[in-house]
Amino acid sequence: MYYTKDTILFLNGKFIKAVDAHTDLYSQTLHYGFGAFEGIRAYQTMNGVKIFKAYEHFERLKKSCALVGIPFNYETEELVQIAYQLLEKNELSDAYIRPLVYCAPNMQLTQPSEVYLMMCTWEWEKYHGADRQLKMCISSYQRPNPNSLKMEAKVTGHYVNSILATSEAKVRGYDEALMLDMNSNIAEAPGANFFLEKDGVLHTPSLGHILPGITRQTVLNICRELDIPVTERQIKPEELESADSAFLCGTAAEIVGIESIDAKPFRKPWFDSLGASIQEAYKCQVLEKSFSYVII
Repeated sequence: MYYTKDTILFLNGKFIKAVDAHTDLYSQTLHYGFGAFEGIRAYQTMNGVKIFKAYEHFERLKKSCALVGIPFNYETEELVQIAYQLLEKNELSDAYIRPLVYCAPNMQLTQPSEVYLMMCTWEWEKYHGADRQLKMCISSYQRPNPNSLKMEAKVTGHYVNSILATSEAKVRGYDEALMLDMNSNIAEAPGANFFLEKDGVLHTPSLGHILPGITRQTVLNICRELDIPVTERQIKPEELESADSAFLCGTAAEIVGIESIDAKPFRKPWFDSLGASIQEAYKCQVLEKSFSYVII
């Protein structure tokens, strides 16, 4: 699914075939989940192949490493160029790009002295599939206490929490989970941020217990351009009862509508919602098309 015998990836300064790549089984990242990564998308735009928000993603990768003490010395421009070379070498245009910073062998619970960089790319549709709305449930798993880790860092080990929540939701017959924070406020989905529509206003959980998503910030920017009122605040799950619609956003998921939460559908049809307008505007932005015609 992710590579063939001809796929090229970047590993520690070299472009090599994915089938020839290997890593040390004593890596601190493999044993303890101490590494950092990003999820980035490239699109065939009106102006050629473009990586959406490339600088923002690689800057966040560097910030994630700095926040948790992983030494990582690549320059942002260098990382961007590696990503474009990867796309070219694999003859890809619409693609997902995954850089991973992982640590050298270390069985101690100490910061590493040496780290490595792997970057790969593959064709990948929207994470939740195209043109569908999700059936979600409130998860029994909470987002971690911000005092226990760096919430704004995209660290590999943090995603054990996400895997547990999504797996539980699917066992219960739902598409995805919606997670609360330690104070029982709505936080986010396991791999995406959450927006709620009520009475013509969008609401999204404030920072603190969530990953500050790059797509989340893009949605906030689109709201400003389209004059859509939006607030960042604490949201109680009880507010879902009176909400008009809701959606998730993330690089992998893009913009995806939510049909129901805990089998309770939202009042407004998705295609009449503010989220649908933002979905169309987001599509235009990643393809470098004007979205001045988007009507709300």
